[in-house]
Amino acid sequence: MTVEIRVPALGESLTTATVARWLKNSGDYVQHDETIVELETDKVSVEVTAPSAGRLEDCVAVGTEVEIGGLLGAVDETADAPAAPEPAAAEPAPVPKAAAPEPVASSGRVTPPAPEAPKPVSVTPAPKLFSHEARERRVPMSRLRQTIARNLKAAQNTAAILTTFNEIDMSAAKALRAEYKDEFEKKHDGARLGFMSFFARAVVGALKDYPAINAQIEGDEIVYRDFVNLGIAVGTERGLVVPVLHDADQMSFAELERRIADYGKRARTGGLKLEELSHGTFSITNGGIFGSLLSTPILNTPQSGILGMHAIQDRPVVRDGQIVIRPMMYVALSYDHRIVDGREAVSFLVRIKQLVEDPRRLLLDL
Repeated sequence: MTVEIRVPALGESLTTATVARWLKNSGDYVQHDETIVELETDKVSVEVTAPSAGRLEDCVAVGTEVEIGGLLGAVDETADAPAAPEPAAAEPAPVPKAAAPEPVASSGRVTPPAPEAPKPVSVTPAPKLFSHEARERRVPMSRLRQTIARNLKAAQNTAAILTTFNEIDMSAAKALRAEYKDEFEKKHDGARLGFMSFFARAVVGALKDYPAINAQIEGDEIVYRDFVNLGIAVGTERGLVVPVLHDADQMSFAELERRIADYGKRARTGGLKLEELSHGTFSITNGGIFGSLLSTPILNTPQSGILGMHAIQDRPVVRDGQIVIRPMMYVALSYDHRIVDGREAVSFLVRIKQLVEDPRRLLLDL
């Protein structure tokens, strides 16, 4: 009996996918529920498993666009499983060869062998400097990369994007984290206390004061939200994805850290679900983990704001008339000037600065 392999349902907004790669080849014997093919959609990668054990047949070619419910291949259940390979016999140890005797002259002296005639040396001609085509590779853009490109260009074409900057003294946050990180991890089942949760909580607090940055334009209307769905940008080999912490305003430090760590891990393995990438209202991107000192993040439309975090760097600053060295971070807010005024954007970033520089405000909601 032959069992068909079909494209599973991928979500309400997705109707097609592309065959990214086969983990097994036609003719291979596969086990029931073994992952055999990876599909790529506009937002996520989806692994498809074998519906039963048998021989894989009629695999659709890599790069083919398939619809939901479309045929990917088949499994022949009547095929016999391959026999287990017999263990290879141990090979005998090689016997070392005796050294060739040197010729002995009649006088009893040992005579060294005559030197070999010199061999001509072949010289490989140097490649021509203008022959670039032989050193180029053409690789089709993935569905995810095409979608990222379209969305980023649409953001530039649609929104009136401006960016404002500030810098944050991370001394208090670093001291608080160093003092409580071990106790925090023990109490909250291994959840590690990082700086992202400080900024996530600061964003939630600042958005309450400046709700336009958490809103979006729909036609001739502005949609304001009384909740925060916070997107956290994650860089992967496939491209940038932005999983969303739904109702982040209701989460504790520990819950934020657990969810952020989980999303980061599953984003890199392609294990995110479609609903975990949807309905964000504001985003954070952290170029600092790659060493970025300053950048202008681009909006994740239709959102109206995105916060860019950067590397923490010891720099000289003036405190109470004295020059001191402090761990400083540049932060950037890109915003849609159609809905957010400059005064609101600057004030929002100053509020972030206040909350992170004095983390007690986050705990006391001040």
